[in-house]
Amino acid sequence: MDILLNIWKFIVNNIITQPAYFIGFMVLIGYILLKKPWYECLSGFVKATVGYFILAVGSGGLVTTFRPILVGLKERFNLSAMVIDPYFGQNAVQAAMEKIGKSFSQVMILLLVAFIVNLILVRLQKITKLRAVFTTGHVQMQQAAIAFWLVLFCFPDLGETPILIIMALLLGLYWAVGSDLTIKATQELTDGAGFALAHQQMFGVYFMSKLATFIGKSSKSSKRLEDIELPGWLSIFNDNMVSTSILMTLFFGGILLVLGQDYLVKAEFMKPNQSFFFYILSVSFHFAVYLAILQLGVRTFVAELTVSFQGISNKLLPGAVPGIDCAAVFGFGSPNAITIGFLSGALGQFLAIAILILLKSPTIVIAGFVPVFFDNATIGVYSNNKGGILAAIICPFLSGLIQVFGSALIASWVGLASYGGYLGMFDWATVWPAFTGIMKYLGYAGVGLIAIILIIIPQLRYRREKEDYFLLTSDYQEYKRRKQNK
Repeated sequence: MDILLNIWKFIVNNIITQPAYFIGFMVLIGYILLKKPWYECLSGFVKATVGYFILAVGSGGLVTTFRPILVGLKERFNLSAMVIDPYFGQNAVQAAMEKIGKSFSQVMILLLVAFIVNLILVRLQKITKLRAVFTTGHVQMQQAAIAFWLVLFCFPDLGETPILIIMALLLGLYWAVGSDLTIKATQELTDGAGFALAHQQMFGVYFMSKLATFIGKSSKSSKRLEDIELPGWLSIFNDNMVSTSILMTLFFGGILLVLGQDYLVKAEFMKPNQSFFFYILSVSFHFAVYLAILQLGVRTFVAELTVSFQGISNKLLPGAVPGIDCAAVFGFGSPNAITIGFLSGALGQFLAIAILILLKSPTIVIAGFVPVFFDNATIGVYSNNKGGILAAIICPFLSGLIQVFGSALIASWVGLASYGGYLGMFDWATVWPAFTGIMKYLGYAGVGLIAIILIIIPQLRYRREKEDYFLLTSDYQEYKRRKQNK
């Protein structure tokens, strides 16, 4: 048993939680199943892996660029608070588990069993109506950690095996149902690229896409950002790199001016002899640089994954699509929607944090970059596609409010706030707090109720369009043609 566990730990540490290699090996397996020549298999593996590394460089650069803002706001105003960020959340769970004598290795076992549940649900898609495999390994690890703690909070006296079964069932269902919910909106956004979202805001994307559609129909103009050609001097904003750089200069510049040059030098973000003006420009322009790098990475690995997954779909999981990182959608739709979504979500988060401070909340939240950017930029892209500019502003702003208020509530309740972190992204500030409340007050009946709700969701969606439901993933162009004819 120890040997098998060590093998699994090796696979988790080196492949499953390393998304570049996870995606690379998935592409390799797909090409092998498609009986491609060995050199095409090798090429696909390399391009997919390197593409994801490029994406990671862009993502990491964005986090680094934003760090002086978050650290500065916390230290400059003497805020002692919980950070909403997946990595802070995972660290908080590790610290909490150590304190109560639980091993974090149990989280790895949970990840394995939950992933198997996801695969079985998709393999039985004729019954379950589920079509997406959650493949974002590092996100699975973060979610397994938080889910472990939430279920442990609800059932503190339950034995290890029963609690593992409950957690694996709920998490596996969440992965399968959540990623499946994003298929239609993603296929429409990407014109049939053949993937779903597998991240922290799957239910958020689904509900915000619905809200965006309503906003688009209700507003006088539902023009999308990419449909607008600005006149005169405003035409410079038609170029994404220019618009991102200018908007980030205004956004970052305003906050950095509040923090002050003296603080930034003291905190070693700036060199003593460096120009404050050019420091602000560098920080702001680098945001545009890393965003461009991220989009290059997306284009590199998504193309390989889309082709290769046909082999897996044809041979092992008929009609299935891979669920991948939310950053994959940044290569589609309007690039300006990414910036607008981020800024609107940041405004929502900062407003919510100010309200918590004014109300003297026992839990004060510090914004983490991952929720404020990856949640809200993603929602901005989908919202713009569904409802136009107004939706791209409103939906991420609402998301920002929800992230802060929902996270403050659940983290305080389950005790993670005292350990300094919580995952903080949309689904984990809404759906999982609701799950936790149901389990806490209804016990095992609550677990059954949650499972039934998750199982029913794809059944209801299937009943709305039985004829075309599976065609959406197997042949999107035919699906689109049928919809146009109707």
